[in-house]
Amino acid sequence: MTTFVLATRNAHKVRELRRILEGANLPIELLTLDDFPDVDEVKETGLTFEANALLKARTIADVTGVSAIADDSGLSIDVLGGMPGILSARWSGRHGDDAANLALVLDQLSDVDDPYRKAAFVCAAAAARPDGSDIVVHGEVRGNLTKVPRGTGGFGYDPIFVPDGETRTTAEMSAEEKDAISHRGKAFRLLAVQLDRI
Repeated sequence: MTTFVLATRNAHKVRELRRILEGANLPIELLTLDDFPDVDEVKETGLTFEANALLKARTIADVTGVSAIADDSGLSIDVLGGMPGILSARWSGRHGDDAANLALVLDQLSDVDDPYRKAAFVCAAAAARPDGSDIVVHGEVRGNLTKVPRGTGGFGYDPIFVPDGETRTTAEMSAEEKDAISHRGKAFRLLAVQLDRI
């Protein structure tokens, strides 16, 4: 069995990534940064989702000596030129304040009509070994943004994101339904089948 550490302390993300990766039935043990209390989370200083995912995975693999898995993901809104993008978790100025981030996006889109509220959830997922080998993959799901939040599941921008072909927001879906179509689900299933490459 191979051990990997998920390079995050975000409880929502840990639950989601564990669910997706364990669903791949791989012979791996998953740790989190909570298993390394002296290791800080890595600041996302890259300019792309891919750069941030690789930065986190490589840094945590180097510091812990354990192969690491990381992602960077966010919401890309067409009429905002792809923003909030890599700034999704801190769009309102406070990192991880989901309610404030959601409210700011809704304010910024308040005069945008439904046909133009197109967006995508984007994810880059990376795995890195302490020896320097790594891999990065991508996942994306396109959809539209609602004018008011709906649903209590998920986190972040889930209450306003309706995937193409759906009538429900991702916050109105079960965890399994969301995983089946989500950007993270796509990226981490792809990563799972390629982990042997590193």
